[in-house]
Amino acid sequence: MYIVTVTFEVAPEHTEAFRPAILAQAANSLSREEGCHQFDVAFDADNPALCFLYEKYTDRAAFDLHLQSDHFKDLDATVASWVVRKEVATWIEATA
Repeated sequence: MYIVTVTFEVAPEHTEAFRPAILAQAANSLSREEGCHQFDVAFDADNPALCFLYEKYTDRAAFDLHLQSDHFKDLDATVASWVVRKEVATWIEATA
C-alpha cells in the first residue's frame, strides 16, 4: 500500500471553515475512489489550527488519480489561501 501523510497549519481565521471542508474531502475520497482505502483526519487537541491526514492508497497510481480528481482540485483551490503551511510525506507499507 502507498501511504500519504499530510500536516496542515491553517490560519486561525479559517480553522472553522477548514474542518468541514477536509472532512468532506475524506468522505469523497473514500466513496469516489476505488484505490483509496483509508483517509483519516485528526486535529491537534491543543491547537485547532493543526490538522493531520493519514491516507492509504492501493499504489502510487491510485494516489495520482486522487490528485487529478475534481473533488481534490476543488478542495485545493478552496483552502489554498487558508493554509499557512503544508507538509506532505509518502510511505510504502511494510509487509512481512
